[in-house]
Amino acid sequence: MRPITAPRRAGAVLAALALCLAAPALSACGADSDTTPPHAPAGLTAQAGSATSVHVMWESAAPADGVTGYQVFQDGRLVRELPAEKTMTDVTGLTPRTAYAFTVRARDAAGNRSAEAPAARAATPAARPEDHAPPTAPPATTGRAEGPRTVRLAWTPATDDTGVTAYDVYQGGIRIHTAGAAETATTLTDLQPGTAYSFTVRARDGSDNSSADGPPVAVTTPGDPAQGPGTAPGAFTAAASPGTVDLGWTAPDAGRGTDEYQLYVNDRPVTVIRFGAGAVPKDRASYRLTTTEPAGTVWTLKLRARLPDGNWGAFSEERRITLPG
Repeated sequence: MRPITAPRRAGAVLAALALCLAAPALSACGADSDTTPPHAPAGLTAQAGSATSVHVMWESAAPADGVTGYQVFQDGRLVRELPAEKTMTDVTGLTPRTAYAFTVRARDAAGNRSAEAPAARAATPAARPEDHAPPTAPPATTGRAEGPRTVRLAWTPATDDTGVTAYDVYQGGIRIHTAGAAETATTLTDLQPGTAYSFTVRARDGSDNSSADGPPVAVTTPGDPAQGPGTAPGAFTAAASPGTVDLGWTAPDAGRGTDEYQLYVNDRPVTVIRFGAGAVPKDRASYRLTTTEPAGTVWTLKLRARLPDGNWGAFSEERRITLPG
């Protein structure tokens, strides 16, 4: 866990804000106290996803920059404004067989804007009218951790009657990356140390038809010694029986017994599991969930622990089950 210390620049902003609150009659408060712009976003890429859309991505800003949002430009025209936690977007409504240039600026709480990132260029493919058939799912996916925050993912190419134009990488049901049609591997960055992930890949064609998910691949990033032990519950299991689902996991090393866990089903929080005094698991934990959902219902489940500092830790590996009759 990182030490809870404010960067020098952020500390100056907080000090100025405190002064404004203490003396509201002062006029020299607010944005004028911070005139240092953030750094330009790094790692900007643009990838055509269809004949009328381009997927734009970049790396998240360093915490010391105090970034509160991003502006995305298409050929010099502002087309998107996004909050700080969003580092990708689809620019739609484009023209087939056309080249575009995209760039991004970061913005902080004082309104300072960074310089533009070096432009990323992409050309949309030709349109394929009356194409409603999706590509096949990529037949196989493999992955390996290459560091606490990096995973290398590879897949077998999909097929399509008009041709695959892009591959979309999903984690926990959310698209986190888009690769080109000619790519069969990519490197995912900005991940969390000591965290279990489950990735799937979908193929997409020029008419924006997406395939089903390819087979999932589970990858756990190693812990970062500078951040202490991983916070994700380990060895997570889910076994379905008529009317019940039995969960099991290994408690994370959070410095003391973890007595509270948040359970997600299909990417939505459904309950908080609490263990009473004297029942806090030190190693292996278990919980029985009752359900009245109909047979054949598909669930994906994951959970995370409440840490001693009050924050939620990283998610466990995701498990997929089908409820029996």
